[in-house]
Amino acid sequence: MLFNSIQFLLFFPVVTLVFFLMPHRFRWAWLLGASAYFYAFFIPAYLWILIGTIIVDYIAGLLIGRSKTLYERRMWLGASLVANVGVLAVFKYGNFIAGNLNPELAQLGWAQLPLLKMALPIGLSFHTFQAMSYTLEVYHGRQEPERHLGHYALYVMFYPQLVAGPIERPQNILPQLNEEKHFDWDRFVSGLRLMLWGLFKKVVIADNIALIVETAYGQASRQPGWFLWLATYAFSVQIYCDFSGYSDIARGSARAMGFTLMENFRLPYFAQSVNEFWSRWHISLSTWFRDYIYIPLGGNRVSTSKWVRNTLIIFLISGLWHGADWKFVVWGGLHAFYLIFGRFTKSWRDAWTPGSPFLRVLITFHLVSLAWVFFRADSLEIAWVIMQKLAFTPLEPWTAVRDTTSLNGYDPSMLGFRLMLFGVVSMFIVEALRLRGGKWSEAFRRPAFAIALLLAIILLGNSGGLHSFIYFQF
Repeated sequence: MLFNSIQFLLFFPVVTLVFFLMPHRFRWAWLLGASAYFYAFFIPAYLWILIGTIIVDYIAGLLIGRSKTLYERRMWLGASLVANVGVLAVFKYGNFIAGNLNPELAQLGWAQLPLLKMALPIGLSFHTFQAMSYTLEVYHGRQEPERHLGHYALYVMFYPQLVAGPIERPQNILPQLNEEKHFDWDRFVSGLRLMLWGLFKKVVIADNIALIVETAYGQASRQPGWFLWLATYAFSVQIYCDFSGYSDIARGSARAMGFTLMENFRLPYFAQSVNEFWSRWHISLSTWFRDYIYIPLGGNRVSTSKWVRNTLIIFLISGLWHGADWKFVVWGGLHAFYLIFGRFTKSWRDAWTPGSPFLRVLITFHLVSLAWVFFRADSLEIAWVIMQKLAFTPLEPWTAVRDTTSLNGYDPSMLGFRLMLFGVVSMFIVEALRLRGGKWSEAFRRPAFAIALLLAIILLGNSGGLHSFIYFQF
């Protein structure tokens, strides 16, 4: 079920109302059933995959907690991780592995690996990582095994963050399931306001910007370089508004019922370095990699060569987490290169940009935007075409800049584009003021702000049909 659908407009108030009308002891069952319905709304059969991994990890958590020796604990943790990674390997990476190995197998005359003819289960990487964080926390002794199967299942399946995060830790969600929630009007209104803000970012900004990106990247070889630059910047804004908009709706719908989900974005495009960008972007995933892979490898408290190795491992895995395609591996590798290059050139960069945060923000935004080319392009080959066109844009004649015949009727001088640009600038200003707090943030808690958001969604939201959230594919 999409957050920006009519179905969710009916689903949310019914689930929330019944939740507060029910006795506390039955609420977990209601939320679990509602979450199962929410997920099954996409492809019902994939619910069984989720149920299977939940049972495996629930049992593994109990066995880890009961184990007397380190060997036993590692054995049950290993069984849980193998089960979860195995599901990812089959459904997400099976065709990728087969597609890369089959040409080599054919040359050797060996039998080829079969290709799966099924869609990737929605949000598979998200709820798999959330499930793994539970068994890892139990293994390390930071979380007691959850003995209530229903509560553990709800920890994994809680509908607001089930499909696209944030990827929560058991220490945050499981205790909240035992707390009796009482209806609080201020908290409920705050949740609705956050949901409206997320919906505004999704349907007014992200979905309208998608028209530019789809036009440019859909026929990249025919587009002038200047338009590809515009689309590249536009995609940076689109993916932020799309993904952070989802997170806002998730956090808002949970808040309305009294649950607190972690903040997943903190103005990432205001970062002054790529390293800082990753402390602000998709925080739940970056901290997951930090805590469960980067730090166990030694983190940054190792020799320079091992730190380079650790950085490459983290970002190449992150690239593969996002998709079974070489373009995502290149995207992750490019961010690793940024961090490694940035570490070795820090003194030089500090000398060139002393006391200039704006310039650092601008450079970081450009670096991140160029990396997004590999993320958004339909293939690695198309990404290289786009990068070449971006590189040679200064050599284009002025007539190419004025020619819009290849843009499928899209004209950046249109009123709609100007309104969208105004909306983007306004959105970033509001985000900055809300994060800063103080008297300015108080203005956004007033009813007039919510009414303005609602009107903007109705009047300016993309009317070209429902647009799925970008991160649903992961």
